[in-house]
Parts: sequence; C-alpha cells; structure tokens
Amino acid sequence: MARKGARPARTAARHKAGHAAEEDVERTAEDEVERTLDELYTTPPPEFVSRRERLAEEAKRDGRGEDARRIHAARRPTLAAWAANLLLRARSQESGRFLELGRALREAYRTLDADGIRELSEQRRSIVSALSRQAAELAREAGHRLSGAAEQDVESTLRAVLADEEAARRWATGRLEGALTPPAGFPAADAATALPSRGPARPASAPPPDTKSRVKDELAERRRRREQQLGRARRSAETADRRLRELRAGRADADTSLRRARDRYDRAREDEAAAQERLREARRALRGAEQERAEAEERLRTAAEAVDLAERAARDAEREVARLSEPFE
Repeated sequence: MARKGARPARTAARHKAGHAAEEDVERTAEDEVERTLDELYTTPPPEFVSRRERLAEEAKRDGRGEDARRIHAARRPTLAAWAANLLLRARSQESGRFLELGRALREAYRTLDADGIRELSEQRRSIVSALSRQAAELAREAGHRLSGAAEQDVESTLRAVLADEEAARRWATGRLEGALTPPAGFPAADAATALPSRGPARPASAPPPDTKSRVKDELAERRRRREQQLGRARRSAETADRRLRELRAGRADADTSLRRARDRYDRAREDEAAAQERLREARRALRGAEQERAEAEERLRTAAEAVDLAERAARDAEREVARLSEPFE
C-alpha cells in the first residue's frame, strides 16, 4: 500500500519540478531581455537604431518573438536622456542617494517642514550641479559632447527627479527617451527661505501698522503673480501634452507608413528579380532565334544557288535537245 501511494506523490513531484523549471526558463528569458534593454539605452543615440535592429533580429532568430517585439519597440533617446541614463548606470551609488534626497525633499514640502526644506534645498543645488557635470563628462568620454541646451535638459531632468515621484520612477528604470520637466507647482530652490521656521521665534519688536499692511500687500502680490505663473505653466503643460500626443500619433502613422513602404519595396525587389530572370530568358531565346535565323538564311542561300545551277543545267539540256531534234540536211 505504501508503494502504491508513493507513485502519485513522485509523479506530482516531477510535475512540480517541471513547472518550476519552466518558470526558471521564463524568468531567465525575462532577465535576458531586460538586460538587453538596459544595455540598449546606454548605447549612444547615433548607434541606437542599428543596434536595436540587430538585437531584435537576433532575438527573432532565436525564436523569441515577444522579446524581439519589445526590443524593436524601444525608441531612441535624446542626447540628454541618454546622458541621464548613463549617469544612473555608471554612478549607481550617487544616483541612489539622489533618489533618496528627492523622497526626503518631497516629504519636507508635503509637511511644510521649513528647516528640512532649507537644508535639503542647499543639497539639491550642489548635487544637481555636480551630477549634471558628471553626466556631461560621461557623455564626452563616450564620444559625444553635450551642447549647452542638452546640459540644461539634463539639469531639468534631475530637478524633475527630485520634485516628482513619477519622474524619479522613470529615471530609475534607466530607459529615459526624452528629458523630464519639473512640475509647475513645485517650489523653486530658493523658496525655502520664504517659509517660516518651526523653531522658537526670536524676540522682535512689533512692526508698525503701515509696515504690516505693506508686507501683507507684498505677500498678496507675490501670491497673485505666483498664481499667474502657475496658470501659464499649466496652460503650457497642457499645450505641450497635446502636442506630444499629436507627435506620437504622427510617429505611429509614420511607423505604419514605413512598414507599408518596406513591404512595397520588398515586393518590388521580388518583381524586379523575376523581371530580370525573364529578361535573361528572353535574351537567351533571342540569341537562339538569331542563330536559327542565320542558319536558315545560309540554307536559303545554298538552296538558291542550287536552283540557279539546276535552271542553267535545264536550259542547257533544252538547247541540246532542240539542237539534236533538228533534221539532217
């Protein structure tokens, strides 16, 4: 009885082991394509497309159709985004601390911790500047010097990483395609100096009433200007978002047109090859016909000469018959 019960247990164990092996294979394949994409996004933009197509073709030849599709769907990053990706990969410790700084800074703003904001803002300015220089240096070492505009895009990306959790998550993947922009509502680095400290208040004489009124008016004017700037920034962001959607739709149309054009090109090449083969066949047939015509013309000339000789012989024979037919005198 014990043996009868052991067989199903062993069978179940084998099935479980087989299932685990399949999962291991799937995880290995997933890890491989993830590593491939990570490496691809640190490839200099001028070389990105050719490397992407080569990697996608290799995956397709290996029977990994879904991996090939994911690789082919990767979009070439801008120089600034590529430099930011390089920075994340090559300076992993500094990048990790930078992400931690962003989390702490966003929490300080959320809780209106003025002292924390002041301290973290000072770190932010120096660290953003230092990391931007490192990104430019990494790009230069890789053979691509960043322009002034590209360096500004790198700084904008790093500020966005500090200010916005979603931007931080996108940069942490190491696969940015374009520069990031800080959210319009996030205070500037110097805004911390305008926030009240939570520490004990210093003794000070009360300002005169007219000073209080002037300060209130100035604060109100600052808020009004800030609201105007925020409104303009939001409208600009909405316009940029619409423009981005339009451009992405245009890119999708262009991709579709490119695929169709490639299909037409491939068919045209096949038609051309078939036409070339038919042309070669026709030329061979023409050469054979020309040879047959030449041989026929030669036979015709030979036959004509024979006819001429036969006609002369016939005329001579007729004359001879006529001569012999004359009576004797």
